[in-house]
Amino acid sequence: MSTSTLTAGLGLKPQHFDAALACAEPGLWFEVHPENYLVAGGPRLAWLDAIRAQHPVSLHGVSLSLAADAAPDTGHLKRLAALAERIEPVLISEHLAWSAWRGTYLPDLLPFARTHEALVRIAGNIARTQDALACRIAIENPTHYLRIEGNDWGEIDFLHELTRRTGCGLLLDVNNVHVSARNLGFSAEAYIDAFPADTVMEVHLAGHTPDPLLGQALLVDSHDAPVAPVVWALYERLVARIGARPTLIERDDRLPPFTEMLAERSQAHALLQTLKAACA
Repeated sequence: MSTSTLTAGLGLKPQHFDAALACAEPGLWFEVHPENYLVAGGPRLAWLDAIRAQHPVSLHGVSLSLAADAAPDTGHLKRLAALAERIEPVLISEHLAWSAWRGTYLPDLLPFARTHEALVRIAGNIARTQDALACRIAIENPTHYLRIEGNDWGEIDFLHELTRRTGCGLLLDVNNVHVSARNLGFSAEAYIDAFPADTVMEVHLAGHTPDPLLGQALLVDSHDAPVAPVVWALYERLVARIGARPTLIERDDRLPPFTEMLAERSQAHALLQTLKAACA
């Protein structure tokens, strides 16, 4: 299935499996973390097969550790490739971060300095991943909580150069832009306006919360709240410039009923449908 047929989707959690399977909203698609399905069988994988029979599914990885100083784990890549062959995802994406160091795995997506050396290393890891999966993947812009010194590249230029060197695409997470802009003190609007339109394969929208101790001085990309109005405004600004792109509503904690998730998804779906009609 072409991504041009996708409108808005939802991150899929086990609590919503039955409601998702029964849902027949037009253009609806679902995204899952593949790490939860890298098994040879069992009820959860069978359930994902059932969802895939009804809706397009994308895979959004959290553990390839593409920014690490080592190649992605070959065993993990083989399992990921097997899952992709089984469900034929409409998109595969990963984060611009690292989470493994010399055999130790950390439960986070960690930052790095955007040096020339990092660019070469990450481009190589993306190329290895795309070769293993035999498809193009999308790389997500990170969330920032503090400034890291020693950068040779601005973030957008770094991401764009990765696409040029590897042929990968980009996943633009609008909430990440807002949170990072507030935490580091740059313009989210300027970032959105400068992001290269032709590279965007997917857009993510999610909620955030103030840090429990620092409040509004530090926003946390918590994925446990509705998409904020300021993030919706940035999203509308983005798609007004680049056009309709597959858009996902993410929610990973404090999950509301499926109907509430579907209402947020409908807001993005309606906007994308309006854009597509205007371009027809």
